[in-house]
Amino acid sequence: MRLATWNVNSIRSRLDRVVGWLDRADIDVLAIQETKCRDDQFPAERFAEAGYEVAHVGLSQWNGVAIASRIGLDDIEIGFPGQPGFDKDAADSLLSAPVVEARAIGATCGGVRVWSLYVPNGRAVGDPHYDYKLEWLAALQETGERWLAADPGAQIALVGDWNIAPTDDDVWSPAFFAGKTHVSVAERNAFDAVVETGFTDVMRPFAPGPGVYTYWDYTQLRFPRKEGMRIDFVLASPALAARVTDASVDREERKGKGASDHAPVVAEFRPDGS
Repeated sequence: MRLATWNVNSIRSRLDRVVGWLDRADIDVLAIQETKCRDDQFPAERFAEAGYEVAHVGLSQWNGVAIASRIGLDDIEIGFPGQPGFDKDAADSLLSAPVVEARAIGATCGGVRVWSLYVPNGRAVGDPHYDYKLEWLAALQETGERWLAADPGAQIALVGDWNIAPTDDDVWSPAFFAGKTHVSVAERNAFDAVVETGFTDVMRPFAPGPGVYTYWDYTQLRFPRKEGMRIDFVLASPALAARVTDASVDREERKGKGASDHAPVVAEFRPDGS
């Protein structure tokens, strides 16, 4: 199975790129983030023409996550259990009528439980959205822990845009990011807590060291200057991680006119039981 995750930064703007890449890269399952459309606006027909079933949740022009699969799409679930909400208009966003955003969708694809996740950005350390981000990650960790406790052999992939660079090797300049979100101790601890629960960052063994990024800001010529961050991940449960045969970033998809500011991350798994 070839599983990929890609923050496309508007599926309608990049539809041709995404559908074309699915064919060229021979992808079985694609987790998509930042679709930036409502469910009725998602171009499911184009995916169907390419042989993919799609599950999507989108409430507005913000956020939005989807899973496209050509190997089955069963038991679709919108949001993970305990997923917190956020109220951008409330003075205290964590206490006043929070709305669960379109940031998580799960489905079983070829026997693997895939979750497409778009972790909150955080905006700035100390911002209410930063507190929301930490609460969101804590809820995900607790839910993931329950899943593995209930079934240690579960085949689960937590994939998507995590908006965290877990180590200094995952940013082009630790000094530049000092004091900013994505690299704070609390965010890194929250990411590490998910890993310590039992989920493995499957790409690191295949791409060690600094300079491996998945996101480059559109400004300041960040991409040609190789000034990026690694914030998109495939985290696999123990049983699924044991099946990994390869993982990489398709940096070529960040190039050219109309590219997303993220590149796809691809992981390959041998058949279960082989």
